[in-house]
Amino acid sequence: MIRAMTFDHALFHADLDAQPWASYTHAYGSAEDVSGHLRALAGDDDAAADEAQSELYGSILHQGSVYEASAKAVPFLARTAAAGIRAAEVLLLLGGIAEGGADPRPTCGAEPWEETGPSEGRAGESDEVACRRAVVAELPLLIASLTDESPSVRQAAAWAAGWTGAAGAALAVPALRDRLEAEPEPGVRAELLTALVELDPEGSGPLAAGAIGPEHPPQLRTAALLACADAGLPWTRDHHAAAVDLLPLEPHVSGRYDETRNEPVHHLTLTLLERDTEADRDAVGALLDAALRHDDPDARAEAAWAATTACELSRGMPARLAPALIAAAEQDGDDTGALAVLGRLGPAGAPAADLLATRADGDGDPADRALEALIAVAPERAAPLLARDLPRRPRAFQAACGGPVGTLPVLPYDPELLEAVRRRLTEGEPGGGAPYRPVALLTAWGPDASAAVPELLAALEAHPLAVPKALAAVHAPEHRTEVAQALARKAEAGPLEDRFEAARALRELTGEHGPLLHALAEVLATDGGGVRDGVRAAAAAAADLGPAAVPLVPALRAALSAPGIERTNPRMDADIALAAALHCLTGDAAEAVAVLAGVLGTAEPRWRRWTLVRAAEAAARIGPDARDLVPVLEPLLADVELRAAAAVALHAVAPDVLGAGRAADLLLDAAEAGAAPAEAVEALVALGVAGLTVEQRARFAELAERDRRVIHSGLDGTVESADERLRARVRAAVRGG
Repeated sequence: MIRAMTFDHALFHADLDAQPWASYTHAYGSAEDVSGHLRALAGDDDAAADEAQSELYGSILHQGSVYEASAKAVPFLARTAAAGIRAAEVLLLLGGIAEGGADPRPTCGAEPWEETGPSEGRAGESDEVACRRAVVAELPLLIASLTDESPSVRQAAAWAAGWTGAAGAALAVPALRDRLEAEPEPGVRAELLTALVELDPEGSGPLAAGAIGPEHPPQLRTAALLACADAGLPWTRDHHAAAVDLLPLEPHVSGRYDETRNEPVHHLTLTLLERDTEADRDAVGALLDAALRHDDPDARAEAAWAATTACELSRGMPARLAPALIAAAEQDGDDTGALAVLGRLGPAGAPAADLLATRADGDGDPADRALEALIAVAPERAAPLLARDLPRRPRAFQAACGGPVGTLPVLPYDPELLEAVRRRLTEGEPGGGAPYRPVALLTAWGPDASAAVPELLAALEAHPLAVPKALAAVHAPEHRTEVAQALARKAEAGPLEDRFEAARALRELTGEHGPLLHALAEVLATDGGGVRDGVRAAAAAAADLGPAAVPLVPALRAALSAPGIERTNPRMDADIALAAALHCLTGDAAEAVAVLAGVLGTAEPRWRRWTLVRAAEAAARIGPDARDLVPVLEPLLADVELRAAAAVALHAVAPDVLGAGRAADLLLDAAEAGAAPAEAVEALVALGVAGLTVEQRARFAELAERDRRVIHSGLDGTVESADERLRARVRAAVRGG
């Protein structure tokens, strides 16, 4: 390579200055600062170079995303690395830009790096394509760096070359193969092999398969195992034996640049399960079972983390892994994470109830985590333990009350736990916060929790936002008058938000709507009045009131966004709710349809998914009178994340445009892809399972019977329970249909 002393700083600076950096963009807008960072990166001041590198990662490679300025910076980064200036670090930045890029469309004739200069783009091509093309143009540099005297530079060059994609494969693969034969360093060989499989999985799979044996160094064997899985090769007994022999695997990838595979057992679990075959599920089950029973606690810790993902992806994994997880938890407690994973097992974790109950009887965070898991696998045994030590079990109490933001089922009613919650209300929340968790639990229990009315009434003054809904939900006849009077007082005086909540609860309790009408009018007149989701919440409450809210129609119209203004997502959400309320109260669809058309016709569905879903749902409720929305609803079918809502809306507003059969196919597509699956299932049930074709009915039933979870995303710890609820819903619908 060219040495740093031959670097022509003056020419480098002149070429930097010749670029119109201010006209380019990066993550934070104008890229006028990039020139200075590139100058500092190539300079002699190490502290300034470190800072420049950090700034470049933040701006031209922001969280893996690339921009116009990223491609423009590539030739200058390449010149810096070629001069031996911070070569390994700069090569990694180049590789990151290539990784964030995308392959150009296949072309005939000249190779991609010969068609344009390194800083030239093509009209209309995306920033991602421009970045990948720019790095491919510098492949000769990356290839030359594969023979650098520094192993770290060779390793960085191998990693970077591996991300040049199909555009760079023709040039990179032969060079990587040649270097693999000559490379003496195990870590560099591992990176070379990984890059080869990334670029040419079919052609390089045999190389990986030949490197898993004990005659090879552990770093290379581990990389080879991962590469075999990535290349799609069958997972054999030899692979299993090699993986078990190498456990724990993580030490063998330390110092690697390939961050996508820096947790090997987890990566193997994810890769094999995504193949969705029984053989691969058996392979994962066998590997995790062996790792969970391994003598080394680090191996058990790796397996416990991977088991979490396995349970999230596969419905059969909880039962397969339960015995080994229980054995690991008995041995380690929570030291390796196995104890916490028991809560992911659902009914399959029932054999762990005794262990969890014993551990939950201890002290500190481990006992809290054990009780949290027990709530998931044996709730009837968890309630008395939680009641006995509620103040010291914050994690378990959160789970009992529905988990984060109410995404889990609440713990069933238990008289001992009710008494503990009543004491909690009297003593107050730790830190003096509002009692949202106790209130959520009591609200879910309803009249069974009526004994807590005195404590709730006492808490109403201090927590007027949290308590009213619970009072309306749990009251018993003997408390009705007292509760109604307390809510009426709160609805008459105090901050608007407090009055709004009290008035809503009062109406729910007694049917009296006068105080709520007054509060709604004020919320609408003051553009929300400080109420959370103010206009949107007021519009929804007005629609729920029905004819009693007709006097609010002028205020609802006045609250709509003025024509021509740029609207945020919250503002659009408010307009949707206002449109729905106006249609509900007036029966006139034209006004609502015009508002919904303005929302549904906006661009950027990626950033407005839930807003567009709400608009489509509002259109569906209007029905055929919203037929004019067909042109803005049809394009949404192309987006799998919006398909379910759009299909329901189109079928509702124009069944001749989208019939029940085609709608069912689209809903099944969305559910099978895991895009709004719960909503898609409910829509299919509403369409009528009995009316599905034989093929559609089989697809619907398969949603419950397949091993791969239909719901595969959500807050940590909620996926499994949400998917099991969906599974039960589908099975019930199939039986009933």
